[in-house]
Amino acid sequence: MAWRGFFHLGQGWYCLQVAQAYLEYLYSPTGQEIVARNFYRPTDPQVAVKYAKQFASIKLFTVDELFGGWQQAQKTHFNDGGVFDQIYQAAR
Repeated sequence: MAWRGFFHLGQGWYCLQVAQAYLEYLYSPTGQEIVARNFYRPTDPQVAVKYAKQFASIKLFTVDELFGGWQQAQKTHFNDGGVFDQIYQAAR
């Protein structure tokens, strides 16, 4: 049985613990420093202030604020016949 990346090909299951650890590190102050140094907008307020000069000042929003949450956004934009399908069909 060979291991490839974070999942075991022989069994077909993913390592939830590794994924969770990655996300915890990504959103830690150290992870956010790495994010900002690589020109991705950090979500940590203290890191965002430190790197504010490299990002345009824009009004940010959340999916909850603008679209009523991920379930509603999925239904409106990505389900069959949703906004994505309408845009894709119009571009053909």
